[in-house]
Amino acid sequence: MSEQEPNEEQLRAALEEQMKQIRVEDVVLQTIVTLINLGARRLGIAGSPEEAGERDPAQAQLAIEGARALLALVDGEQLAPIRDALSQLQMAFVRETQGAAPDPAGETQTQTQTQEDEDRARARSKLWTPPGT
Repeated sequence: MSEQEPNEEQLRAALEEQMKQIRVEDVVLQTIVTLINLGARRLGIAGSPEEAGERDPAQAQLAIEGARALLALVDGEQLAPIRDALSQLQMAFVRETQGAAPDPAGETQTQTQTQEDEDRARARSKLWTPPGT
């Protein structure tokens, strides 16, 4: 016997049943994860270069801001890993957008960049990381 494709009414009933099961908290959490993943792709740090597409720091920044705004709505055990992923994305954004700046003569400011790298390393060593991550 071949299976019949569901008709429109059956599809609608199945969708209604799924909607009864979905919680707003789940949708908020999934939206944050999606924003973090999109931000990482726009920085070129997630997926292969072909999958990531063109780098777009402005889109990455918008993804970070959106995820940060929604983060206040998340609690419980999901909060720590989401906050960690968002922090990693923010650090990648800073590295991407604050690279060595050219000086007026067209040379890079390597001494300033070296100092900035050392400052970041010191700051990272002081970051608290939740246990188990």
